[in-house]
Amino acid sequence: MNEPLIDTWRIHNRINLYLLDSLDESFLKDVSASKGRTVGAQFAHVHNVRLLWAKAAAPEFLDGVDKFEQPDELTKPILKNALEKSSHAIELLLAKAFSEGKLKGFKPHPQAFLGYLISHESHHRGQIMLTLKQSGHPVDKKIAFGIWEWGVR
Repeated sequence: MNEPLIDTWRIHNRINLYLLDSLDESFLKDVSASKGRTVGAQFAHVHNVRLLWAKAAAPEFLDGVDKFEQPDELTKPILKNALEKSSHAIELLLAKAFSEGKLKGFKPHPQAFLGYLISHESHHRGQIMLTLKQSGHPVDKKIAFGIWEWGVR
């Protein structure tokens, strides 16, 4: 019954990785016109927020998954590995929460938590794309449209 929801999470994470994979390594240091986090730090933030929730609700799923303390020397392989690990931890957390019908520290229910996570990360994906555009490195149209192709990701 909840497998489509878990699959929704997996698709969402693959879209994040699709965007990351499309970037030139040097673009990770791009900063928006309004300052704030670099592109790389935005991806690191997404990872860290996943860990924050997992630590609060199901820390048993965090073995071997580390938080970024100082996201200065971020590379695509480092970010991709971290996002894959934190995505798996969230997947396990969601499966547990769906089976129990609740998630420690979040209301109203685990399905809303999935919506919250996707909304949060999509917000940052938009910030990443805006930062890239403002820095003179807009994503290719194929990528810009590709993030909406949930049926093939």
